Amino acid sequence: MAPHKLCMIPGPIEVHEDVLQAMSTPATAHVDPKFVPIFGESIELVRKVVLTETAQPFIVSGSCTLGWDMMVNILEQGDEVLALNTGYFGDHFSECLEIYGAKITTLRAEVGSRPTNEALKEALKEKKYKMVTVTHVDTSTGVLSDIKSIAQTVKSISPETLVIVDGVCSVGSEEIRFDAWGLDVVISGSQKGLGVPPGLSVVVVSQQALDVFKNRTSPVVAYYSNWKKWLPIMQAYESRKPAYFATPAVQLIYALHTSLKLITSEPMEVRFEKHREVSAKFRQTIRDLGLKPLAQTEESSANGMTAVWLPEGIEVPQLVPALAGKGVQIAGGILTGLAGKYFRIGHMGISVMEPERHHIDKVVEVLSESLKELGYKA
Repeated sequence: MAPHKLCMIPGPIEVHEDVLQAMSTPATAHVDPKFVPIFGESIELVRKVVLTETAQPFIVSGSCTLGWDMMVNILEQGDEVLALNTGYFGDHFSECLEIYGAKITTLRAEVGSRPTNEALKEALKEKKYKMVTVTHVDTSTGVLSDIKSIAQTVKSISPETLVIVDGVCSVGSEEIRFDAWGLDVVISGSQKGLGVPPGLSVVVVSQQALDVFKNRTSPVVAYYSNWKKWLPIMQAYESRKPAYFATPAVQLIYALHTSLKLITSEPMEVRFEKHREVSAKFRQTIRDLGLKPLAQTEESSANGMTAVWLPEGIEVPQLVPALAGKGVQIAGGILTGLAGKYFRIGHMGISVMEPERHHIDKVVEVLSESLKELGYKA
């Protein structure tokens, strides 16, 4: 790959050369006999990434946010939703669901923390919820939610309640065991842990959630995101048959297929552990520099990104350009009211799985240099 500024934000992430090459496929019809099995196998490979045998993946052209909109398929007017909130994206997921008629009850934690299991239990005993939503990794804070424990608690108290996971910044970098943990929906997209340029919404849906969709009593108030349109398409391509509702992003699906083949070429456990190892080492480096992550504990720290409080006297408009000038792109904060007080760095995908690229080493080097040049003394 030609020398370029490293994209080390929490997504989009650096993309493997083979994935970029796959995107250079010439103009190809979405019903081409060579493309149909590529799309079909991509659907199957998504299952392997989230460790499910029976769930239904949807791969649809659009941003990750389209996955939020797809929840219109299982929501009806007035449905009660319990939202576990760990930051900016939890707020906006709830905003999306309210548009489709959901009545939201929010369990919110202080910045850098997550709602407790005890608070979840109490909330579940107070009323019946159609679904519980949780952001697995809120990209605004780098807080990791314990979706295994959340799902166990929800299903033990209310088996009918659906567990909806915003996995945009977790699929491909965090441990997700869809079947074993009893998850119902995982929402993601192409540009983070799956290591593909932006443009694909990837949503995985349990049979329980599909039954809720099929047995709803009112029409789905959406057209493009309607599973009645998309389910036959996914089933057709997986059966290696062409079908049409809206034109898929052919070149992006070629890229996704290539990346999924790379990801699943070794057990997912290897990928989970490598991200845990690299992120723990990176956070320790941050502490050694005298800085402090937003996530308050190791257990609540994401493995694909880290948000870091800025030291006294240094501002985002100073630090971000300083690193960019040395060939590394990082991100400022986005949490309402605190955006200017911290910065964010991504560490997922090939930057983690292929250490010979020295992406993380480069980040540490230029971050240390830039802080020093800006007058910071650890």
